[in-house]
Amino acid sequence: MIRGKLNRMKTYIYLLFVLVTVRNVSAQSLAFTEANWNIEAENHAFYTLKGRQTLHIFNGIASPKVPLDFKRGIIEYDVYITPDRGFPGMRFRMKDQNNFEEFYIRPHQSGNPDAMQYTPVYNGYAGWQLYVGEGYSTTKVYSMNDWNHVKIVIAENEAEVFINDMNAPVLYMPHLKEEVVSGSIQLSGGGPVGARYSNLKITKATEPKLVSKSKVTNPLPAEYVKSWQVSDLKKESDFQTLYKVTNAFKKELEWKKISVESRGFANLNRRAGQIEDQNTLIARLIIESDKDQVKKLKYGFSDRALVYLNDKIIAGGEDGFRSRDYRFLGTMGLFDSVFLHLEKGKNELWIVVSENFGGWGVMAAFENLEGIELLYDQE
Repeated sequence: MIRGKLNRMKTYIYLLFVLVTVRNVSAQSLAFTEANWNIEAENHAFYTLKGRQTLHIFNGIASPKVPLDFKRGIIEYDVYITPDRGFPGMRFRMKDQNNFEEFYIRPHQSGNPDAMQYTPVYNGYAGWQLYVGEGYSTTKVYSMNDWNHVKIVIAENEAEVFINDMNAPVLYMPHLKEEVVSGSIQLSGGGPVGARYSNLKITKATEPKLVSKSKVTNPLPAEYVKSWQVSDLKKESDFQTLYKVTNAFKKELEWKKISVESRGFANLNRRAGQIEDQNTLIARLIIESDKDQVKKLKYGFSDRALVYLNDKIIAGGEDGFRSRDYRFLGTMGLFDSVFLHLEKGKNELWIVVSENFGGWGVMAAFENLEGIELLYDQE
């Protein structure tokens, strides 16, 4: 009798293990047929390429007709790569069409440091110009005119990418930037030859294992600006002849605090929304000075900036895509400097940033903080 109870208990434990396993890991494949996909693109086709069922999309996106509820696990697919310029990509954890994580390949940069990239997309704006400097881009030599296998392993807030070699990740993303939520996936493709996909497989897992080791992020030096008050959207034309800011102009502004990320920049995409003709935000900082003095400030931005101190314009610049030469990507760093003539008491610094594409950001660091205090919580 005791033996019978033990056997039944073992059976119950086994069944429980099976249920937990099924709940924690589940895989599904999604065939590339018209029945499974919604296509929004200039053109698309389903056909067989080198013996594989293929989706070919031109300058557009493909979404599962039944949205996938994906949060953590593994996304695998094959992409057919040619040397032509293109951006075949995988979007995941989609909140909506304007907010998601994205990984994409750049076949025309095969072998170069930006052969692939990761970026979060906030409010419809990608940010690759900001994140390429954080190591979210890397080199890879692709198999040309052939299928390449991609595997993305996505944990809670980090991920890694394998391409062709399934034993060694080629890209590690130590901190996925979007909020950790469940969402669907989407395929994208642009460029003259579009993007060709095959063999999509989604494996959900509550605790996927990463080969890469988590990285410890070092704190920013004290001299870096740690957060900004950021305005609501404005037109760039509002600032073309605004050499002195009026109280009437300032009364119309609404502010929201945005903290900087590990490299010291604030991703202004978090604040933005897509409004026609409104591509400009103001990043504001209040500086308390114990006397009249001059402080050197190094700053960076993407794409264009105007600098105001105590309502007067003092500097400006452009760092957009190819603004320096045809090779300049518009990536952001502390490339510019300005000398702030601070008055005793509170001083109001504005960096007005306008965006075209690729990343909307601002960053700054003082040469030293002697005799000043940065007041981050001023409204």
